[in-house]
Amino acid sequence: MALRNNLELRIERYNPQIALFDLNAARGGYDPVVRGGAEHDNRTQGARLDELGRLVPSYGSLQNSYSGSVGGLLPWGMTYDFAANLSPEQGERIVFNPANSNYFKLPLESSYGDVRMRLTQPLLKNFLMDGTRLSISTAKLRLKSSEQGLRQRIISVVTSVETSYYDVLAARQAVGVQEQALTLTRRQFQEDQKRLAVGAIAKIDLTQAEAQAASTEADLLTAQRNLAIQMNALKKLLSDNFAAWASDPLELTGQLTAERQFFNLQESWTKGLTLRPDLLQAKLEVERSGIQVKYDKNQLLPQLDLIGTYGLSGSGVQSGDSLNQLTSRDQPFWAVGGQITFPIGNRSARSRYAASRAVAAQTLLTLKRLEQDIMVQIDDAIKQAQSSYDRVLATRKAVEYSKEAFDGAQKKFEFGAGTTFVILRMQRDLTAAQSDEVRALAEYQKALALLAQFEGSTLERRGIDLSIY
Repeated sequence: MALRNNLELRIERYNPQIALFDLNAARGGYDPVVRGGAEHDNRTQGARLDELGRLVPSYGSLQNSYSGSVGGLLPWGMTYDFAANLSPEQGERIVFNPANSNYFKLPLESSYGDVRMRLTQPLLKNFLMDGTRLSISTAKLRLKSSEQGLRQRIISVVTSVETSYYDVLAARQAVGVQEQALTLTRRQFQEDQKRLAVGAIAKIDLTQAEAQAASTEADLLTAQRNLAIQMNALKKLLSDNFAAWASDPLELTGQLTAERQFFNLQESWTKGLTLRPDLLQAKLEVERSGIQVKYDKNQLLPQLDLIGTYGLSGSGVQSGDSLNQLTSRDQPFWAVGGQITFPIGNRSARSRYAASRAVAAQTLLTLKRLEQDIMVQIDDAIKQAQSSYDRVLATRKAVEYSKEAFDGAQKKFEFGAGTTFVILRMQRDLTAAQSDEVRALAEYQKALALLAQFEGSTLERRGIDLSIY
């Protein structure tokens, strides 16, 4: 129920989805980019005089340019650009006539077009690692980390449900202990009333019984209130609509028991160092910092790019002429070259590389510290579980001894050899011993749950398969 309804888990489940969206966004760096454009160019040249004072008439031209391209980045760092251009032009041109030393205008119509491919391949900087590959690698690790974060949250919620369940059982049994105590106290009070009537006991004895009955009733009310609080805590974990559950009691069928568990510290350490989601997240963070170091080290290199261009061109009077020459591939062109860029000093790149190395070293130490903390937590949890079980045995014996002592005092009282004070004291001791046993049982079960949480084995321990949720 908690895996389906718990609000903390429902919130946490969005993190892997968000991380997956971020990964897809990073992969979008390889998506081709399509560009297209058109331009209308209208030019007019006014009349003027040449260097000999002759009139050069005005003329004009109209040019329409159409262009398109597809470009992008490839996973090995190469950038590509496929482009096409067509530029037809219509207008006038000025021609000089030597016969009469005059200028005159002739119509002009021309067209030019080309298609070309340009490739740029980094050979040093951005060759093994570039910004896009860094983003994708980092996003992949974040996705894995968010999945482990969800697993960690599930373990936490399952453990909280388990410990809260034991708290409810303990609170319910505590109510039963107090109800039994109140029954015994009231019975003693009634017996003392009868004995007082025949003068067998003093008034003070009846007053003692009455005071203990009132005190026990107050303890019962406290136990009932605690049971209601513990039930609310469990309801909060199980439901996303507390208002619908608030007035309904939880009917738990289990009982607190204490089956002896045998612990293997080395085995528990192995589980903790292989299953703990927070440790797996820390290892992913070490991997991420290593990738960052690799990228920053690559950025220390000069930018040396190999550039290649190949294309076809065409020209003519009309647009069709240009297109015919393009399709006939009569005017190819190509070029090969290189370009190197290196910032003098390169302090920014060197500083970032030094910082990323420091972060990587810090992250590795953080991982080692977490491993040590996990081992200490597991060791402490095993000791706590062992101690809790020993306490269960001790409190169980205390209950047996208190019960025997109470029964013996009652028999003496029935034969007139005991006192109300002794009976009430024995009754308080029995109630205290029973309450201690209930708490010890709950603490033992909770200690086992916490040990599984520290090992990261909660889901395996409870047979929970996350693939079905």
